[in-house]
Amino acid sequence: MPANLPPDYLEAEEKYRQAKTVPERLACLREMFALIPKHKGTEKLQANIKGTIAKLKKESQRQKKKKGFSYKVEREGAGQVVLVGPPNAGKSQLMNILTNADPEVASYPFTTHKSLPGMMDFEEIQIQLVDIPPVSPVYMESWVPGIIRAADALLLLVDLTSKDPPAQFEETREVLEKSKIILSQSEGEVNARRSLKQTQGVEQSSEVKTGFVYLETLLVANKNDQPGTEDAEQRLKDLLGLRFPLVSISAKEGKGLEELKRKTFEALKIIRVFSKIPGKPADLSRPYTLKRESTLLEFAKIVHKDFGESLKFARVWGSGKFEGQVVNKDYLLMDKDVVELHR
Repeated sequence: MPANLPPDYLEAEEKYRQAKTVPERLACLREMFALIPKHKGTEKLQANIKGTIAKLKKESQRQKKKKGFSYKVEREGAGQVVLVGPPNAGKSQLMNILTNADPEVASYPFTTHKSLPGMMDFEEIQIQLVDIPPVSPVYMESWVPGIIRAADALLLLVDLTSKDPPAQFEETREVLEKSKIILSQSEGEVNARRSLKQTQGVEQSSEVKTGFVYLETLLVANKNDQPGTEDAEQRLKDLLGLRFPLVSISAKEGKGLEELKRKTFEALKIIRVFSKIPGKPADLSRPYTLKRESTLLEFAKIVHKDFGESLKFARVWGSGKFEGQVVNKDYLLMDKDVVELHR
């Protein structure tokens, strides 16, 4: 017997698939259960919803009982980005102004003693930032590399008022490399570079190293509100600008933060895709996030697992195509596409 699920139920189900926290998921599931038609064709689905609600309730209770500090940071939002830098680079101040977190901010070094997550708004999505203790050759908490290795990207802060900002960056890079963390290179990029050199008969100088992680890195030159920092900023650009995306900011004065948000989004290498139910306008406030070069079929499976087999075609708005163009399963989605799936 067919389920014949109504559009309101499908909307609630879509919200559930986009929900990031346990309370949000529970609210969506309860709405789904209230909207689902109660007949023989939906009995299995009703049981699945009830079972999932019971599991999430237990998980919610476990989270409430947890006390103390955990080194693990639960992932939320469209991506997880860690703020990395030496003492007094301004990480906590930047975290304070960009997110809903409330880190301790002081003028003396090593103020931050634990990891602190917070959510940064960027247009229709939220990106999780994580503030951590300083990365320094003098001292680094033993658990810090584990937090960094699990991230999707890094914001590496450099203090423009320091004696030698490029040297400060290099110190940070060396400390991270000792923990098997390589900045700004994905394994795919390194492999492509290696293949090109082998084809051209050039000796290989950069390879993917076993056990290392390669993290997209955005270089953040902080404290540009201070006098005399123009030369330091130019030296950073001259020495590192070709290797790393660089944005100049003042966390104290709030300068350059919109560009920082945009470049952080770009560092995650993701796209936003909006789902549209046939006959209804698209909800442009709640996009799905996918990796760049994701296909229509990959998106369809995220919206609903059954679409993997039952998808017939889709219409797409955006991407410079004509409005509502019919596309096939291999179509490569673009940022801010609106997709109407048909099965």
